Amino acid sequence: MKVSAIKTPTLYAGDNLLGIIKTSVDSIPEKSVLVVTSKVVALWENAVVDALRRKENKFALVKAECERYTDPTSSQYELALSIRDGVIGVNAGIDESNVAEGYVLLPKDSYKSAKKIWNFIREEYGVKDVGVIITDSVSMPLKWGVLGRSIGHCGFEAVKSRIGEKDLFGREMQMCTVAVAEALASAAVFAMGEVDESTPLALVTDIPHISFKQEPPTDEEIASIFIEPEDDVFAPILMKAPWKQGERQARDAKKETH
Repeated sequence: MKVSAIKTPTLYAGDNLLGIIKTSVDSIPEKSVLVVTSKVVALWENAVVDALRRKENKFALVKAECERYTDPTSSQYELALSIRDGVIGVNAGIDESNVAEGYVLLPKDSYKSAKKIWNFIREEYGVKDVGVIITDSVSMPLKWGVLGRSIGHCGFEAVKSRIGEKDLFGREMQMCTVAVAEALASAAVFAMGEVDESTPLALVTDIPHISFKQEPPTDEEIASIFIEPEDDVFAPILMKAPWKQGERQARDAKKETH
């Protein structure tokens, strides 16, 4: 597998991301995946909050932008844990880095945005088997550092079940599902960097274990990727957290037909 970060001009709120892709990416081969950071998607959508809303208002934004959250006073770092579109993160992904001023939110609907980018590159670059991933950087429990996560995808199967296949000793696999989108997102974000690299795009080629599709994921396919906290293997930990209801509606209640 090969991951190539792609340099672009600096993006600002309201800039045309599709135009930036067109001028920054020379070619996109068949059976590749274009990875795009959530930051530039949010800037494209103008999902930026005025710089005048300082720290005392940031927590109000967190509540508005997630489905569940914990009070920041419960953390020694004064940060709110949050669940936004099935991803556990910090402060609902609201960020101040690599933006001229103010806060950048997460994209309004990462799957809808991924579909727009997917349709564009299929037409612009004349490719059939191609995928798109929108990423965000999140912290890992029990380890320092951040890694890339997929918060939206299009054009391929995000998870690959290997249940029923046999291991080296002929035993049938009972619980083995590969998180394809997550693996690609992590590798791409590592290549793109986190600071001043100005490489918010990456192209992943020679990808094993991937199945491309000729249509965007349905609502049912998207929902099948996620696990409710109470049903997760980590439920004994997750359900002990003092979650509060955020103002953002849950995925199934708000999602429009793609």
